[in-house]
Parts: sequence; structure tokens; C-alpha cells
Amino acid sequence: MTRMNRRAALMMGGAALSSVPMRGVAQAPFRLGLTPVFLDNDAVIIDRLRAALSSGIGREIEMVQRRTYAEVTGLLLSDALDAAWLCGYPYLQHAADLDLLAVPIWRGKPLYRSYLIVDDTAPFESLTDLRGATHAFSDPDSNSGYLVTATDLIDMGARPETWFSRSVYTHGHRNVVRAVADGLVTSGSVDGYVWEALAQLEPELTGRTRVIGKSEWLGFPPICGRRHAAGSGPAQALRRALVGLSGTRSGRAALQALQLDGFTRAQADLYAGIARRMRLLES
Repeated sequence: MTRMNRRAALMMGGAALSSVPMRGVAQAPFRLGLTPVFLDNDAVIIDRLRAALSSGIGREIEMVQRRTYAEVTGLLLSDALDAAWLCGYPYLQHAADLDLLAVPIWRGKPLYRSYLIVDDTAPFESLTDLRGATHAFSDPDSNSGYLVTATDLIDMGARPETWFSRSVYTHGHRNVVRAVADGLVTSGSVDGYVWEALAQLEPELTGRTRVIGKSEWLGFPPICGRRHAAGSGPAQALRRALVGLSGTRSGRAALQALQLDGFTRAQADLYAGIARRMRLLES
């Protein structure tokens, strides 16, 4: 065989090999970030959700947890995550770079409220009674765990740093409930969905607190991806898996553990109420 023929044969062989599907190559796990937006320290809940979504997208999912909203949002924006369960507040802070993949449905709607809670024995009845009290927020980037109370105070002509004698960030909604129930602080701002879920799971804990205020209905914390990857296969697969959770046995088990009805697609205008509060805070 001439040198030219040998070269042609090698090229043809290489082309043939390159056309063979590489079925044996394992895909990297899909990285899904979690914030303290829900009952994030419950291993059973997390595992059920991971298993159901992994089955739905046909790919292993790695759940990535961090202590603060800013950490998880930063990982998503830097492409260290493929998607993340955020809050409406950080979503709107970075709306130009983020895409709404799906939003949970709770009690028939993709909405929730912020709750203002106090110790069950406390005499307070509203935010106006809490001047000089100690207060627990969840996270500075949380809508229900900070923004709502902060802007309610602004409406009253006050600010959190001057209204409360001391305020702390617990970096978890369950931790807010615990801080109030254990008497570490007088009051707290908490995700209403989390408080209601805890009322079913840990009634002894929530029974030592009392809700004295509820916000208007606001867009439920969404699952977001990066806008530049919105049309990619993995992002679309996750969206389909989320919306389809109620149609599978493992999905229904995950939703039951989360105390959610399901997931649906969402538009940015679902978060108009949070956007209004953001403008008030910035002003």
C-alpha cells in the first residue's frame, strides 16, 4: 500500500470511529443549588427531591448547599451551578442574567407570604409594638426573611437598624422560628410556607410562637438557571422534570415531603410585588 493510500485509510478509519456514539462516557452530575428557602437541612426531603429529579432528567443530580443566599447566587452566576432554588429577591437582583425555570405551587397557587412571629407568651400584636425589641431575620437577600419587614418599616418612616434594639441573621427560616421559640429574640421574619410546613412537622416548635402579621401574597421562591443557557438541553430537561413531578410516584413522594402541590412555569411579572418592595428599599 502506498503512503498516500495508507494515509487515506487512516483518515477513513478515524472518521468511522468518531461517528460511533460514546455511550460509555458518563455525564457529569447536574449541579442544583439549594438555599435556606425551604426545609433545607432535612436529609430525607433533599434525597427524595434529588432522586425524583435525577430520574426525570435521566442524569445524576448533585445537590449543592450553602449557608447564605449570596453564596448560592454567586455560584450560579459564575457557572459553578447549573440551576438553583433561589428566592424572588435575589432573582430580581440578577434578573438580566437569570432565567425562571419553574416555580412551586403551594396550596393551589405559586404564591406565599412573609410571616411576622413572636414568642407565644408575648403581648405584642403588630410590628408597631416591636419598637426596641430584638429581632431575627433569615438572610439579607431573603424576601420573606428580610425585605418585607424592612419595607414595612420604611412605610412607617423607620428602618430596621433603628427600630429594633438588636437584629440578627440566622441564615435559615427554621432557625428564625427556633430563635423566637427559645426566647433568644423577641420576634422574627419568616417564610410563611416554612412556618406552616413546620407546624405540620414540628408543632411543638411552632406552638411556642405566634403569627402577628402576614404580608400580601407574593411570588413563591423560584428555581432559576442562567439566562445564556436557558435553551440548553439540561435546563429544559430540568424544567420538564420539575413540572412533571406530580405525574410520577417518586415525584409525588418528593412533593409530599415538601408539602407542595407541584411546579409550574412562571413569568417575571409574578414577582412584581417583590420588585415594588425592592424599589422602596432602594429609595
